[in-house]
Amino acid sequence: MIDPHPSERYSFIDDKNPREIILLRGYGCRWRRCRFCNYHLDFSHDQKANDVLNFSVMDEVQGKTGVLEMINSGSFCDLSEASLEKLIDTCKRKHIHQLHVECHWIERAQIAPFRARLAREGITLKVKGGVETFDGKFREAVFDKGIPAETTPAEIAQYFNECCLLFGVHGETLAQMQGDIDAGLANFDRICINIMIDNGTPVKRDESVVNLFMTQLYDKVKNNPRVDVLLNNTDFGVG
Repeated sequence: MIDPHPSERYSFIDDKNPREIILLRGYGCRWRRCRFCNYHLDFSHDQKANDVLNFSVMDEVQGKTGVLEMINSGSFCDLSEASLEKLIDTCKRKHIHQLHVECHWIERAQIAPFRARLAREGITLKVKGGVETFDGKFREAVFDKGIPAETTPAEIAQYFNECCLLFGVHGETLAQMQGDIDAGLANFDRICINIMIDNGTPVKRDESVVNLFMTQLYDKVKNNPRVDVLLNNTDFGVG
């Protein structure tokens, strides 16, 4: 299980797509049904406490590259208005010109207004969505992502600039993983491949599938500037 109160909430990524990254806390993902996920445990209904925590984390941002990624174990709109205002103000003060955030499919209607709000401040918004696989039937039967099975990569990309994929679980095949990588790169600016780490949820790591990825696909993507690979879920330095 993840620590419900992570101690590491600021990091700097200096290899692919250099950026600062912060982990904030909101009132929690509204979906909370993904069978592989326990990130949603990092939440609090005490918004004042969330704001105090979030403000302290955002004060660590230095504006090193002009790019900031904000994750919050859910969707950006799970944050309070005070935390969102502080986030925008931090970007302005630290000369952040590009902000990356996460969003669940069910919150996609919130993206366009937030994108426009940031654009008025001269900030470009990049939104990452968790897809896990573009095999819709597998995605909903195994992961319960809440994205209709018939939804195409192109339809998802109408809202999201980047996507997360999840490899290393029972039932995934080499062809499926390769197809997911191909579809991701064809439709999105960037993809982030997460390798499953057992975390107490019903979805378990399958070493044979992990081995398939590591021996057949890893070398093909590890140096691709548009691909992040997280062999461990804390590889970005937060969590």
